[in-house]
Amino acid sequence: MSTALNDSTRNGVDTATLFATIDAVKAAPQAARFQFRAHNEWLSGTHSRSSIHDYFGVGDEREHERTFTFDADHPVVLVGRDNGPTPVEYVLHALAACLTAGLANIAAARGIRLTEVRSTVSGDIDLNGILGLDPAVRNGYQGITVRFTVKGDAPAEDLRRLVEQSQARSAVLDVITNQVPVTVEVTTG
Repeated sequence: MSTALNDSTRNGVDTATLFATIDAVKAAPQAARFQFRAHNEWLSGTHSRSSIHDYFGVGDEREHERTFTFDADHPVVLVGRDNGPTPVEYVLHALAACLTAGLANIAAARGIRLTEVRSTVSGDIDLNGILGLDPAVRNGYQGITVRFTVKGDAPAEDLRRLVEQSQARSAVLDVITNQVPVTVEVTTG
């Protein structure tokens, strides 16, 4: 069963391509395997820079159309120079961006026109963990809250369901809420 749709673009989403991608992955599930990468280099103090350009997807090595660079640092109050957001702030950004992208795609697929989507993502963290002062305090966030404002041409309950479905399909929410195995390898010299 094809998931074709007559409207080609809705909410800035190319729905024809979205449904073609879904159909292609249904037909060839191995095409869904991707590996994303970030390359990071320490600059000074707590300041580092990541670049994102290459990835593996649809059975081949690929590159973005341009290289994206992101600086990370700590604010001055945390012995940094404030050259960029903290790494944990990037996590909040990633969550907001993933939920928003999913919401836009789902709305487009369901024929809902969005007029406004805004979110504020807040994370509560206790530095006693990171600083090693209290082993009972975790290093990461104790909790994250996402507050959405969503407006569009659908009833409020349908707009709420968009957010719920976005949560259910969010890769970043999954990474945050489920334990992901992490392997750290070290080369010295």
